[in-house]
Amino acid sequence: MKSQRRPAFAPLIALVSLLAGQQALAQAPGAGGPPAVGVVKVASRPITETSEFVGRIQAVQHVDLVARVTAFIEERLFTEGAEVSKGDLLYRLERAPFEADLLAKQSQVAQQAALLTNANITLQRAQTLLNTVAGQRSIFDDATAQQRSIAAQLQNAQAQVRTSQINLDYTEIRAPVDGKITRSNITVGNVVGPTTGPLATIVSQDPMWVTFPVPVRTVVELAKRYEDRGGMAGVVIKLVLPDGSTYAPEGKIDYVAPSVAQSTDTLIVRGTIANKVRPGVKAGDPGDRPLYDNEFVTVQLQGVAPVNLVAVPRAAVLSDQAGTYVFVVDAENKAQRRAISMGQTAGTLVAITTGLKEGETVVVDGLQRVRPGAPVSPGPAAGGPPGAPGGPPAGAKG
Repeated sequence: MKSQRRPAFAPLIALVSLLAGQQALAQAPGAGGPPAVGVVKVASRPITETSEFVGRIQAVQHVDLVARVTAFIEERLFTEGAEVSKGDLLYRLERAPFEADLLAKQSQVAQQAALLTNANITLQRAQTLLNTVAGQRSIFDDATAQQRSIAAQLQNAQAQVRTSQINLDYTEIRAPVDGKITRSNITVGNVVGPTTGPLATIVSQDPMWVTFPVPVRTVVELAKRYEDRGGMAGVVIKLVLPDGSTYAPEGKIDYVAPSVAQSTDTLIVRGTIANKVRPGVKAGDPGDRPLYDNEFVTVQLQGVAPVNLVAVPRAAVLSDQAGTYVFVVDAENKAQRRAISMGQTAGTLVAITTGLKEGETVVVDGLQRVRPGAPVSPGPAAGGPPGAPGGPPAGAKG
């Protein structure tokens, strides 16, 4: 009987099996000791508090141009969409009928003035004769009444001249404010009047208002927190534009509504912010300014100065259905789950309002290897915040 020969690669299979078993053993829980994690110390750090709201840009002045007299439009003297200055002539209406009316009223003034001159002479003569034998009191009284009546008629004629002059002036429609003018709603040649509606609208450009609803509780908290800095005046406004970019100029709060909206329990807050012409762009050109009337923006309320708050790196914070939590390393180097409440976020740091105290140690790196109550091997976290283990020295600049 022939003997069976073992395959030549049998020793190789045995070696691979041995190595695989050793690797599995090494990866088994507890085989290599507690998992290594990066930790930082909980400390108070300066944080600029920020609250975000949805706001709307509004022009400070929004003026409709309306014809005050009924007449044909003879000229439109502006470029639609351009910026105009207060006093600029925008429309010229038909003037001839109003000029003729003014001349007629002026002639009435001249006529009444002549009659008044004659009435003054007659009154003076009657007064002279009153002291003679030929004088009669009734003649003097009639002359006095006639002089006063004509004087009153002269005043009325002068008022009619003033009215006609005002109507003539209304044939020139000028810009009452500085701003950007809309397209013309009525073209040249049409008859317009007080009931026609707006011919065009002027929207002021700089500065702008931004209005946004803020919960009453937030308003009260901000006012108290910055009480020593002027209350709400201690808060600055930053805007995030619809494209996600941050608007460089800062604004200031100038108005808080006196009444709370009952349906939302919010107060309408208004701030003022600059809206300068973009560099290299001519005022009045399309897109010359960053902010537009009625535009939606994200409003950020920021403190004028940082405040010291208990904070940890954002990477240390976890959440699940039970809430938000971190892993705290206790005196026995065991990771304990700790429920927390978060406050403001500033960069990579998040303020902790409840759940942590200064000096405690939280896990930042290696969270996927941590189990509640299990031992860990803590070490400095890579890239921790200034002054924290593993981070740059306090006061260091990036």
